[in-house]
Amino acid sequence: MEQASVEHYFLGLKILTQLVAEINQPTPGRSLTQHRKAAVSFRDLALLNIFKASLASLQHLHRNMSSEVRLREQALTLALRCLSFDFVGTSLDESTEDLGTIQVPSSWRSLLEDHTTTELFFSIYIGNTPPVSSTALECLVRLASVRRSLFTNDAERTKFLGRLMNGTLEVLRTQKGLDDHGNYHEYCRLLGRLKTNYQLSELVNIENYTEWIQRVAEFTISSLQSWQWASGSVYYLLGLWSRLVTSMPYLKGDSPSLLEAYVPKITHAYITSRMESVQVVIQQNLESDPLDDTGELQDELDSLPYLCRFHYDKTSELIISMLDPIVAAFSRLASTPPDDPRQSVLLEGQLTWMIWIIGAIVRGRLSSSSAESQEVVDGDLSARMFGLLQVMDNGNHTSRYGERSRQRMDIAMLTFFQNFRKVYVGEQAMHSSKVYTRLSEKLGLQDHLMVLNVTVTKLLTNLKVFATCEEVISMTLNLFQDLAAGYMSGKLLLKIDTINFMLTNHSQEHFPFMQEYCNTRNRTTFYFTLGRLLFMEDTPGQFKAFMSPFDSIMQQLSSFAGDPNSFRSDAVKAAIIGIMRDLRGIAMATNSRKTYGLLFDWVYPKHFPIILRAVEVWTDVPQVTTPVLKFVSEFVLNKTQRLTFECSSPNGILLFREVSKIIVAYGNRILQMTTVSDAYTQKYKGIWICLSMLTRALGGNYVNFGVFELYGDPALQDALNIAMKMGLSIPLNDVLGYRKVGKAYFALLDVLCSNHASFVASRDLATFKLMLSSLEAGLKSLDVSVSSQCASAIDSLAGYYFNQTTKGEPPSQAAQNMASHLAAEPNLLPEILKTLFEIILFEDCSNQWSLSRPILSLILINEQFYTTLKMQITSNLPSERQQKLLGCFDKLMNDVSRTLEPRNRDRFTQNLTVFRHDFRTKN
Repeated sequence: MEQASVEHYFLGLKILTQLVAEINQPTPGRSLTQHRKAAVSFRDLALLNIFKASLASLQHLHRNMSSEVRLREQALTLALRCLSFDFVGTSLDESTEDLGTIQVPSSWRSLLEDHTTTELFFSIYIGNTPPVSSTALECLVRLASVRRSLFTNDAERTKFLGRLMNGTLEVLRTQKGLDDHGNYHEYCRLLGRLKTNYQLSELVNIENYTEWIQRVAEFTISSLQSWQWASGSVYYLLGLWSRLVTSMPYLKGDSPSLLEAYVPKITHAYITSRMESVQVVIQQNLESDPLDDTGELQDELDSLPYLCRFHYDKTSELIISMLDPIVAAFSRLASTPPDDPRQSVLLEGQLTWMIWIIGAIVRGRLSSSSAESQEVVDGDLSARMFGLLQVMDNGNHTSRYGERSRQRMDIAMLTFFQNFRKVYVGEQAMHSSKVYTRLSEKLGLQDHLMVLNVTVTKLLTNLKVFATCEEVISMTLNLFQDLAAGYMSGKLLLKIDTINFMLTNHSQEHFPFMQEYCNTRNRTTFYFTLGRLLFMEDTPGQFKAFMSPFDSIMQQLSSFAGDPNSFRSDAVKAAIIGIMRDLRGIAMATNSRKTYGLLFDWVYPKHFPIILRAVEVWTDVPQVTTPVLKFVSEFVLNKTQRLTFECSSPNGILLFREVSKIIVAYGNRILQMTTVSDAYTQKYKGIWICLSMLTRALGGNYVNFGVFELYGDPALQDALNIAMKMGLSIPLNDVLGYRKVGKAYFALLDVLCSNHASFVASRDLATFKLMLSSLEAGLKSLDVSVSSQCASAIDSLAGYYFNQTTKGEPPSQAAQNMASHLAAEPNLLPEILKTLFEIILFEDCSNQWSLSRPILSLILINEQFYTTLKMQITSNLPSERQQKLLGCFDKLMNDVSRTLEPRNRDRFTQNLTVFRHDFRTKN
């Protein structure tokens, strides 16, 4: 190091850094097992020496402060790479802030127990500026995450913890470097790691614990008050204190934790600073409001319940003392407009913070073993939230629904409802909770039903007044759906007059949000929830009344259907999009034969012509066709065996005929659209929905497809033909590139090869070749479900051909057609067999059983090629491994006969498992 030039020195450090990074990173094209072998070998042979070299470089460069900053930075980066190495294959995600325990090998023990190691990084931090100082802190964060079992004994671990605590204490004493945001953030992470990896009982026994906890508390309070600057770092500090608090019940011994003195101050600082932030945002007209970042807000609030419930009485007194005057002022504004409009924004912002905080505290009841006294306090706080509801939608407040500050307030209130529901309403709730005693005393809300009534009334109001705010509508409907999903809460909802009103008055006139295009997706959720409630009661008459608004809309649409120009109007477009999304929601809610039958009788035969007409006229407008096709796809899905018709009923056949008409109508028109600006949106999406629709119809087990050929009905052949044309019109790269397209395409091929193999075998050579080539490509997919479906399809097709050619009778025309294809393209199936063997032998495959099934079928079709393939695969291996693989191949067909009987297949699968294991363990 002393003899090398600066450039060579820097280059050497950079090469080592890059080497560690590359060894730690999985290489595309190599299996995870191969990567881990290389990584483990590197870890055992070289990584410790490289880490020692980085420490030696840092010591040398730290003594010689005149050295170039880039050398210190590169040496620190090398040390950080070493400490960030994936030692045991846990694949820690570098993009996440949370760090797991670092599983350092035992060979590193003496180096990490040496006091000079941690002291070196603290010295570098103190003596340098960013980015060197922040990287040094990153290294310390990782050192603080080293597994506890690494140390020789408890005494050594305590010494190591003492060095970390003393180092962080010295930083707090001097405040060195904490004025830099990067340093500040990493320092907060370091403090958070101390409690993550060590017990409170260990912390309190460190010599300077009293001063340390005091200064950390002061630092936390200062950080909370500096919310503009420290917003992203507060999460770690709150996490530290919440973990300290949750450890209190397990603290033994005489050493005081001193948490009683500091936790209430920190809770006070958090609440007051957040309330003050509203005023600052308004006065300074800041663009970034902490209330807008709900992700960061939720992270902070995850830790808050533990702190608030530590001395819950004191915390609740503080909250109530701050909340009551704000609610009183907010109530006055309902009748008296403010002199300054910003007064409303201020009060709404402060109430939003209070609602978020109280909601988080109530949710904390789930994870705490609180006494009944805490439930009483929950009741006091919750009563104020339900009391606030009585004010929010009255007087002057009704004019503020379009303001962002008001929308945030309602979002917070919906979150409070959600948290209260999880703890105190429904199946898992505490029925005799003291919360209801308090709610009864203050507001007359005596039980679950009354609370649900208040909640649902607010949901109904939101759906009427927040028509243009998609976020509020979406959260409102999600809460409504969660309430209806529970058996008990769903039954309770049906006793509420508001719900019965919604079930009889659910049109756009009553719910204006349905008229806004931004809410079209939410319409499906709305009707899915209403459908669930509707079908909880066995009332066909109520269903008929519920569907009457849809009858009117369908009747209007049918009046325009005869004139293509009229049917292409904007009004018709909006009506089709809306009603199809609505009907899809209702279809999703039908989970029994009886409820599905009600909807089926309403749709068929009266309304299917309108659905078909919509597809025909609007093919080129995916905003229309997507909801139409998705409704039909949902309608033909036989989930929970809901599509079970009487044995004498032709409904299954009639339904498939309608599906066939829709697929053919859409397919013929979409295939004529050759040039589009956005292939996925304008073509592929509709195609994959059609393919999925056909897959569901073919695999629903409610149609005897032999009837179509028997009576000369072309519905089945037409649907299959156009579906294959649509599927094969998409380039294979796009099929594999778009996940949903690939899933739908390969699922259809699987069903076709399993149940309609003669159709596949009867295709022309070009089509047949494309289908098999795509199946071979699908086998290599990283999506296990796709590769398994491809394997199943190949197995079915190969099994069909084998059975047809070995049954002792002349093969069918389709089998003869397939034989001519295989003669024209003799490498089709052999290439697939080769691919399967390569995956089994050389790759990590979690679906080995699925991949093994087609191998036997393919071997039996062409045993001569199997012999050749063995030699091909073996010859590509190093000479010392060739004989071993040949020995494995020799055992593969032991006790396996030339049949595809289930028992014979299972025997082959067992042999293949042994074959793979023997070969890979001998690598």
